[in-house]
Amino acid sequence: MKLARRLDSIKPSPTLALNAKAKALAAAGEDVVGFAAGEPDFDTPDHIKQAAIQALAEGFTKYTATAGTPELRAAICDKLKKDNGLTYAPEQVVVSNGAKQCLYNFFQAVLDEGDEVIIFNPAWVSYPDMVALAAGRPVLVPTREEDGWVPDPGRFERAITPRTRAVVFNSPSNPTGGVLSAEALGALVRVLERHPVLLVVTDDIYEKLLYTGRPFVQVLNIAPHLADRTLVVNGLSKAFAMTGWRLGYAAGPKPLIAAMNMIQDQSTSNASSIGQRAAVAALRGPMDTVDLMAREFLARRDLFVAGLQALPGVRVRPPEGAFYVFPNVQGLLGRRHRGKALQGSVHISQVLLDDYRLAAVPGEPFGGEGYLRLSFAASRATIEKGLARLRDFVGGLTG
Repeated sequence: MKLARRLDSIKPSPTLALNAKAKALAAAGEDVVGFAAGEPDFDTPDHIKQAAIQALAEGFTKYTATAGTPELRAAICDKLKKDNGLTYAPEQVVVSNGAKQCLYNFFQAVLDEGDEVIIFNPAWVSYPDMVALAAGRPVLVPTREEDGWVPDPGRFERAITPRTRAVVFNSPSNPTGGVLSAEALGALVRVLERHPVLLVVTDDIYEKLLYTGRPFVQVLNIAPHLADRTLVVNGLSKAFAMTGWRLGYAAGPKPLIAAMNMIQDQSTSNASSIGQRAAVAALRGPMDTVDLMAREFLARRDLFVAGLQALPGVRVRPPEGAFYVFPNVQGLLGRRHRGKALQGSVHISQVLLDDYRLAAVPGEPFGGEGYLRLSFAASRATIEKGLARLRDFVGGLTG
């Protein structure tokens, strides 16, 4: 069957593929330690589930406005004002089937063929492919572990061309756990101010999972005058353990939100009505579960980092946010496992899953060859078990 040429450059998600293989092994009775999933292992809080049950009982099961219910969009505006100091009207908000759809709709709305989008590598694997599906060209600008994964402003500015349409900020970052401080954002803002047609996307999905001891900041906190060309993207998945509910939202200039809403009109229409009721309860309800989850993730991070730092040939920078460690395993490359030299992060991930039943995502698809992405959205006992298997793997290498 002939398929569209635009699919030629699109790659399946390595995280989803690896997680699917690990789940298949577990379903077959294998004892698999999973560090691949990008979702909290906590349950959705009860008050959120009860709101969904109440919506069902009331028969709130019909279509809503494509952009979301007035109640939810008002709750999002209140959240953005209270938590982030950002002022939006409901008509500047669109609710989608996950933050991922917000990003997809944005690229579809603003990119013409050949337009460029700057993405700071390592980066979430879906950004470049979503740009490519909109006929754009992802421009991958590397960041460095020794800089805390903070983009270099000079390198950022040198990547800008007459075709550059947008830049993506993701802080805290998937996969590195890097966080953009107010100082780092200020340096990047000075570049943006010299390029007034450049759009900005700030993906804040991990904002509640922050371990710096400092308040969360994003670009509009530093430069509110950029609001007329900035899209704020967030969702319920990470902070409220609602990955399967598929609820995300975006806030931005009215013309941009209207364009994204029009695209959603002709694709999926509204997000789940029941899920939207649950989202209102999440945003307006108690935040104690969010705080408890963040504290537990911090304890897990420290446990994981300490175990990884004890492995010879492995170096790890403690992540400042999200729930991933991104260890540098370049010191293992070239060493031999069962007589075969380790060739890269994909090879290491394959060995870990096949021979040690440990699911670890390679860094290569994220633009971080020589690294692994390990999720600590797993119990402390699971982390301890996984660290033991990593010790067996490293200890068994030769050469």
